[in-house]
Amino acid sequence: MARALPERYLTPVDLADLLGVPLETVYQWRRKLTGPKGFRVGVHLRFDPEDVRTWVASLMDKEAAA
Repeated sequence: MARALPERYLTPVDLADLLGVPLETVYQWRRKLTGPKGFRVGVHLRFDPEDVRTWVASLMDKEAAA
């Protein structure tokens, strides 16, 4: 089954606001490859909301197992 495109991809500012973290944290996650998957559209960084949900769920699973 093909996955439908989300209504809107998230910007780094959207992601920082959503998670309540500083914008620089989003960029650090990107540099360290520890955050949600992102992709570039030209020079613009975007995040698929479903990838963000998956990443947050993986963090919650790790915390529950600890």
